[in-house]
Amino acid sequence: MSASKMPTPQPAERVGAAPRNKVVDGPADEPDFRTLLNAWLESHRASLVDSLRRLARQPIGSFFTCLVMAVALSLPMGLSLLLDNVEKLGGSWQRAAQISLFLDMSAGERDGQALREHIAAMDDVSDAEWISREQALEEFQQLSGLGQALKELPENPLPGVVLVTPKEVDKSKLEALRQRLAELPKVEQAQLDLVWVERLTAILKLGDRFVFGLSLLLILALLLVIGNTIRLHIENRRAEIEVIKLVGGTDGYVRRPFLYMGALYGFGAGIFAWLLLAFGLDWLNDAVVRLAGLYGSDFALGGVPSSDGFSLLLGAVLLGYIGAWLAVARHLNELAPR
Repeated sequence: MSASKMPTPQPAERVGAAPRNKVVDGPADEPDFRTLLNAWLESHRASLVDSLRRLARQPIGSFFTCLVMAVALSLPMGLSLLLDNVEKLGGSWQRAAQISLFLDMSAGERDGQALREHIAAMDDVSDAEWISREQALEEFQQLSGLGQALKELPENPLPGVVLVTPKEVDKSKLEALRQRLAELPKVEQAQLDLVWVERLTAILKLGDRFVFGLSLLLILALLLVIGNTIRLHIENRRAEIEVIKLVGGTDGYVRRPFLYMGALYGFGAGIFAWLLLAFGLDWLNDAVVRLAGLYGSDFALGGVPSSDGFSLLLGAVLLGYIGAWLAVARHLNELAPR
């Protein structure tokens, strides 16, 4: 019986010999950009879904938080919209700031019409109206209640008038326009009530400043509200966050769901604020229409423009995001595992 042949070991396979190193064809495969982008998007999607799920578990608390934020957002925006609606009465403001040009007694109908056309063509003039001497006397008789006495006068004492409506209610521009109109031929006197214009300008500037100051205060209040709300969510998840950081979770990974939560609070508050403003302006419009009707005006409040509504919504989301970011940044160091 012949002995079986044993295979001759190779040098590198002999007992005690060091194993050969495997030759690597190239560097280790790294994830490409598409894979990294998909992972990043999936992480954000998971954070968003988790934030929505947590808010849905507390519907009453989430609703009232959004409602408080909506009230704070709607106050400055509502005042700003009211000021915008008041400025729509521009025709009334301009009529109050009209420049009255009293012509010479010798100026006739042809002179008045020619002067009116010349003034109406000016760049800083919105409209010009010619009132003849006869028309002025007739209106004065109706308004003064002295019609019978005025008829006894031997001649018409009233001059012809050109009423000039400026495009802008600005004190310096109005004064410059008045001086230029006073130098026109056949103009005896150019009269402008600058006191009323100054009062109007002061009222509008006061309203703008009040809205700006109120907006700053309410923005600060909103940041405090959203910051305190996010802080409560952080405290409820403290143990979970410490475990995440213990296994190597980054600050960005920990911060992400709270940022989405703050943005969702802001989005809900923006929607509620938009609805509150639309309902409030519609409710107030009934009283405004009745009041304007007593003065023979058809003025009515406008609704919330779409551009303002989307700006409000975007601002609310940004405030929620910023408030959440500040709250998490303040507590992030405290969340480090011990």
